[in-house]
Amino acid sequence: MKKIVLVFFAFCLLAGELIAQEKSIQGIVFDLNSKQRLTRVYIYNTSTGKGFYNNSKGEFTTTASVGDILVAALQGYNVDTIRVSSQTTLLFYLKSKSILLKEVRITDTLKTPQDQLKETRKEYKDAYSKGTVKDVFTQGGSSGAGGAGLSINALYNLLSREGKNARQLQRIIERDYNEAMINYRYNPNLVSSVTGLKGDKLVDFIQQYKPSYNFVIEAYDYELIQFIRSSYQKYVQNPSAFRLPPLE
Repeated sequence: MKKIVLVFFAFCLLAGELIAQEKSIQGIVFDLNSKQRLTRVYIYNTSTGKGFYNNSKGEFTTTASVGDILVAALQGYNVDTIRVSSQTTLLFYLKSKSILLKEVRITDTLKTPQDQLKETRKEYKDAYSKGTVKDVFTQGGSSGAGGAGLSINALYNLLSREGKNARQLQRIIERDYNEAMINYRYNPNLVSSVTGLKGDKLVDFIQQYKPSYNFVIEAYDYELIQFIRSSYQKYVQNPSAFRLPPLE
């Protein structure tokens, strides 16, 4: 009886210590280059599976324990991570995946979008394992007599808040991959060689006439060039047809 009491007492102390480690944390997310605050950034705690968006001021508040890893993800930016230590204020600096320059400089990269996606999936494999909903129904029950059974792990991932948060992070990563694939084929070097545009006009044209992801992955080089030529004729007739208004 004494042993049971001692074990229970030790368990309570350990639980109290773990709870005491959790603390309130505030943070802000910035663009690494412009130092402007970024909004609608998805913050994901890989340890707890909790996820949320920061507010319109680029700020966020959450609770986390020492050792937790927080991930900040925003479409068009590289994912950034911070490990929680003794600090109560966290500053994320996200690097844009593509910076539009007035003078377009073309540099080769050893990593294709597919390579980058593989690395990102590997780095955040916990989010992918927690968010997967494949094989909810399994062949053969627990008795092994055949028929359809339920996978408890897959069902939990499907219904739990932790699984939903992990899938939200997955969606952001996959959208970034789609954008990277478009930029990989529909790049300034190709567009400039077809249209003769340079500088600000080249940037403006690329922004207005960016093709869809599905078109880019299915189109042959000739079809992509024809798309650029056709879009350029429309651009010449009305240079501001699809130009987005400036942000307030």
